[in-house]
Amino acid sequence: MADLREEISRRRTFAIISHPDAGKTTLTEKFLLYGGAIAQAGEVKGKRARAATSDWMEIERQRGISVTSSVMQFQHSGFCINILDTPGHQDFSEDTYRTLMAADSAVMVIDGAKGVEPQTRKLFKVCAMRHIPIFTFINKMDRETRDPLELCEEVERELGIDTYAVNWPIGCGKAFQGVYDRAEGSILFFSSEGHGRKAASTRIDLEDPAAAELLGGQTRWQTLRDEVELLGAGREFDMEAVRAGTLSPVFFGSALTNFGVEPFLESFLRMTTPPLNRMTDSGEIDAFSPDFSAFVFKIQANMNKAHRDRIAFMRVCSGKFQRDSEVFHMQSGKKLRLSQPQQMLAAEREIIDEAYAGDIIGVFDPGMFSIGDTVTVPGKKFQFMGIPTFEPEHFMRVSPKDTMKRKQFIKGTEQIAQEGAIQIFKIPFAGMEEVIVGVVGTLQFDVFEYRMRGEYGVELRMSGLPYDHLRRIAASPAEPKDLTLCADAALLEDFRGNSLIAYSGEWPVGYLLKHNPGLELAEWM
Repeated sequence: MADLREEISRRRTFAIISHPDAGKTTLTEKFLLYGGAIAQAGEVKGKRARAATSDWMEIERQRGISVTSSVMQFQHSGFCINILDTPGHQDFSEDTYRTLMAADSAVMVIDGAKGVEPQTRKLFKVCAMRHIPIFTFINKMDRETRDPLELCEEVERELGIDTYAVNWPIGCGKAFQGVYDRAEGSILFFSSEGHGRKAASTRIDLEDPAAAELLGGQTRWQTLRDEVELLGAGREFDMEAVRAGTLSPVFFGSALTNFGVEPFLESFLRMTTPPLNRMTDSGEIDAFSPDFSAFVFKIQANMNKAHRDRIAFMRVCSGKFQRDSEVFHMQSGKKLRLSQPQQMLAAEREIIDEAYAGDIIGVFDPGMFSIGDTVTVPGKKFQFMGIPTFEPEHFMRVSPKDTMKRKQFIKGTEQIAQEGAIQIFKIPFAGMEEVIVGVVGTLQFDVFEYRMRGEYGVELRMSGLPYDHLRRIAASPAEPKDLTLCADAALLEDFRGNSLIAYSGEWPVGYLLKHNPGLELAEWM
């Protein structure tokens, strides 16, 4: 039991969130660099790769954005670290929201020139709802930025959370020299051999007269001392407030040059929590319980073309997982053995024998798992709560250009739909020659088309549909096919056999209810 408690205590599982282009993926790379998981930024140890390690899908490398959530584990300073690198683009927010459910804390990356941006607000709200610790890294200090105090005030004003500057930047742009460490009362000066390597640093006490020379003169030295004195008049640091998610420790740095990354990582690991307890329909599950439990928060097909398989990502919530041990799948009521559990460094895989609460594992999915499923030890019956689902807002009619590719078309649409990023609907009584694809963000259509071509060899014919809402038929006075519909509504069917109404605007709902007495419409999930 002592070993179990020790292993769980050293786990740190967190997500990195930001608006697109704030530097989230670059910061993730630098964490891997300092953790020794990669020898040089953009390079998996021993294997050269020009694009970011965390961007495993080819379309991500081409566009320079993350469109899936990557999972990475590495060891550093006695901690076992699980990073969940989330998509920044709002069109992939559904994947991001689910991934945040698997995290115990969040690192919020903010562009020092732009401040708090729209997607940052949305993702912050998800974290705030769960009251998880949120750490702020104000990035791109190697460029001209806004006033640091102004940025902290904006975080407080826009996001409704208190801030505490753990360190303070010395200059910005070309004049960015390092940070002042408030806890140590000293200055960290940085120098670097290149963006792909660790930044060298020199530490000197703020009151050491030699600091003036390093800063470039008495004026800069005195300015920094004045800023530090002003900071001292602010709020006190409160670790309990950090753990409760009401105070965000703020760090300044540059992920591109590595300046400030290592001090941030070291402080973050000390401040953030080990695995948190999780709520189920039967009450709270203690993370340190010896009984294994986990939930599925992501499903991904074809991560490796050589494997052509589906991986279900599970967050271990309690106890210890052991390879080949018997587990119970709550939704199917079946016992099974997970014989090839894997941990990931983006697309790189490693078979493991054990995992502990806080860890993220990937298991082969024969088509049994769905997002939100619970896996426990046999004899335990409960379901983890809070995995969000989202109503599609954009729809397209999709069919294969080559009718001879029908089999591949069906396989591809079904497998990608099971990942949860898109929704696939049938047109009742129309077969599978064409389907309706629903997504939260339109960029998902591009990814869907790209993957169907690259992974299944199917070129698509796609045409837009005017719908922006979806409701499930909870009760009907007649067979769904016999309902009286208006021009702005269509009858669809999902792969579970549920009948649904897709429509545009709010007027069709009134029409449908008026002309079909007894019809009841419910939220689609």
